[in-house]
Amino acid sequence: MADPRRIAPELWPPAPELRTERLVLRAWREADRAPFADLNADPAVMEHFPSVLDRAASDAMVDRIVERWADGRPSLWAVEVPGEAAFIGFVGLLEPSFTAPFTPCIEVGWRLAAPFWGRGFAPEAAAAALGHGFDTYGPDEIVSFTVPANISSRRVMEKLGMGHDPADDFDHPNLPVGDPLRRHVLYRLPAAEWRDRGRGSAPSTAAVTDK
Repeated sequence: MADPRRIAPELWPPAPELRTERLVLRAWREADRAPFADLNADPAVMEHFPSVLDRAASDAMVDRIVERWADGRPSLWAVEVPGEAAFIGFVGLLEPSFTAPFTPCIEVGWRLAAPFWGRGFAPEAAAAALGHGFDTYGPDEIVSFTVPANISSRRVMEKLGMGHDPADDFDHPNLPVGDPLRRHVLYRLPAAEWRDRGRGSAPSTAAVTDK
């Protein structure tokens, strides 16, 4: 039985479509649910998260993504590789719901299926999301964060020109004391730096390890 709280697929709001050299960042489709669930159930993809997601939790995440677009808030795009793969994961912008010294803020994030790692797709897509975020929402900065051991994502943040100051690192309030994933590193990208770099020239598409 369909969940009455869900927005019917035919009513899903359009997300602004963004195109890069190799990718399309687009609105979500009902057909994205199955490959997204596969991605979220992959222990390699979810290595630096508290757990993998079952199908119900993955579908609920899609519903929240669609609801944020419907509300006019920053949200996540589905990522497509034209001519190769209709769906490889997401990239986009979120407003963290927890309280920390750097919130309220806008965060850039990504999650790609493992077969598409190492091709530079994450920084390419995230650069497009950053441009949209600065132009549309006008924040003073956009941030990103992860656990210290997530070297792959940290490299993507560095490729995007984001800076890390160890004094900004924090304990994630949604994780309990003693949890090995509680400590997070924070990366920042001020709007002024983005504009000074020529409105964020796209990063190299040379192969890098990314997620």
